[in-house]
Amino acid sequence: MRILLLGGTAEAAALAGRLAAAGLDAVYSYAGRTAAPAAQPLPLRIGGFGGAAGLARYLADERISHVVDATHPFAAQISCNAAAACAAQGAALLGLQRPPWQPGPGDRWTRVADIAGAVAALPQRPATVFLAIGRQSLGGFAGLPHAWVLRLVDPAPQPLAGARVIVDRGPFTVAGDLALMRDHGVTHVVAKNAGGAGASAKIAAARMLGLPVVMIDRPAPPPRAEAATVDAVMAWLHRAAPRGV
Repeated sequence: MRILLLGGTAEAAALAGRLAAAGLDAVYSYAGRTAAPAAQPLPLRIGGFGGAAGLARYLADERISHVVDATHPFAAQISCNAAAACAAQGAALLGLQRPPWQPGPGDRWTRVADIAGAVAALPQRPATVFLAIGRQSLGGFAGLPHAWVLRLVDPAPQPLAGARVIVDRGPFTVAGDLALMRDHGVTHVVAKNAGGAGASAKIAAARMLGLPVVMIDRPAPPPRAEAATVDAVMAWLHRAAPRGV
């Protein structure tokens, strides 16, 4: 058994630790969008594969038998590529996806399907918007009459003129996000429904402040088996492992 872990999430980091502790033959793959990715206890591969065909070649060249897709829930392209590559090479595929957030009492969510829906859901009048969506999706908001507050992992160029940029890496706290929203006069929050605890503080802070949240739903994953926990992934690998591994 040789495992490719497609990572970049807290769940992927936790799984990497379990794989290393179990002595399993595994490689951790980062997409390479973060300038200083966190260290991992597994051999690292950083960068793209060259689409589904390139990933299929990698699986064949490296004799990968099992792939765990623990990428971000919005990393739709790599998930589709992984499904296609695994089908082409006969590798087993499992998606590790944390459950999405659900609205609760006091939440003021407007749920939308994509970035275009989020743009349309914002008010026409000028507002101060906390865009908690990462750098890749910011271009769709260019030209709107709002003041922008951005939180980015890296101090990289971004397309929104005059935006206030906070460079920080989660997990974040409710107290910290309350202070951020108050200090910057945030009136609206736009978030991707990533789920998990590491980025949920902004949702709790918006609820406490009574702020409207435009919540972007996840893209549908490709057809595949899925697990919601690291324990479930380890059980799947244990069932697949040859006797003595």
